[in-house]
Amino acid sequence: MSFDTTSDNRRMTHFDAHESVWLFGYGSLIWKADFDYLERRPASIGGWTRRFWQGSHDHRGTPDSPGRVATLVPAAEAICHGMAYRISPSLFAQLDHREKNGYLRVITPMTFEDGRQAEGVVYLAGEDNAAYLGPAAPDAIARQIATSHGPSGPNRDYLLNLAQSLRELGVDDDHVFALERELLR
Repeated sequence: MSFDTTSDNRRMTHFDAHESVWLFGYGSLIWKADFDYLERRPASIGGWTRRFWQGSHDHRGTPDSPGRVATLVPAAEAICHGMAYRISPSLFAQLDHREKNGYLRVITPMTFEDGRQAEGVVYLAGEDNAAYLGPAAPDAIARQIATSHGPSGPNRDYLLNLAQSLRELGVDDDHVFALERELLR
């Protein structure tokens, strides 16, 4: 049960003629930048909140036992903190493959720590994609994360690395930290 969005993302050509583009990461892209970037800076985007509501059938779980990974859901007053990477548009081929399980490239304004703003891209997995799992109680999400494992490793490592990275950024994320507490019980 995966939804390969690679071809959909390849049709997004908005930044193709640019020398570089900003990419906003809010999940594993914060702590696992396995691509060449030109610059890396803490940033935030408004109107979104991070939730472990996306299934991972290809990285942190399997088709029969999906893990749970972060996506963003709309929240009018929310600010989602993460990491921005200035990249060459040629990297989208690699990133589209990495984010293929339901994530689509979306243009977004982002704000850096110094208050400057830039237009960039974020990968979002909305509730209309086939891998979307949706909300659940924190203890149920934590149990699923604790037992899931995929080609990229244990799902628990994803959650724990994200929580640690958010602490290092000085970000308080109630959802992520509640799941971490449940996982560690």
